[in-house]
Amino acid sequence: MNATVPVGVVTVSDRAFRGIYRDEGGPGIEAALARILATPWSAIRRMVPDEQPLIEAALVTLADVESCALIVTTGGTGPAPRDVTPDATEAVCDRMLPGFGELMRAVSLRAVPTAILSRQTAGTRGRSLIVNLPGKPSAIAECLDAVFPAIPYRIELIGDPRLETNPAICTAFHPKGA
Repeated sequence: MNATVPVGVVTVSDRAFRGIYRDEGGPGIEAALARILATPWSAIRRMVPDEQPLIEAALVTLADVESCALIVTTGGTGPAPRDVTPDATEAVCDRMLPGFGELMRAVSLRAVPTAILSRQTAGTRGRSLIVNLPGKPSAIAECLDAVFPAIPYRIELIGDPRLETNPAICTAFHPKGA
């Protein structure tokens, strides 16, 4: 494959958006993807405050205009009133994939008992897969490592590019003969 696969990376944070603190979530996603992916990819970054219409607009643009096969968000997945990333994701998706959130919470429960409060989810918009991750870089890596084996197959199902993974980090599921 000569071209790089565009991957949307969305940081959802009032404070990072305002410059009150440095974004660690977006770089955390990019570091995790750099470890996992063997296929050349490029990040298309967005940073938005915890405002549902702005999150929705970023997701729609990355899916419909930038044609990202994968869009990964960080932040806004908790139970606080301003944590609306999953709500925005559900509003723009054609189909929700609840298994992603179930697995991410199960993995996170090994580290913190409050993982049951997380509202991480995933869904599809057209040809794009949108995955909501927590904001903490260690949790980002932990959750992405857990769900990534299923991501390349979902992307292939709709005819997008085949994503190859670093086998030392992640073995992507591919049906026999695929």
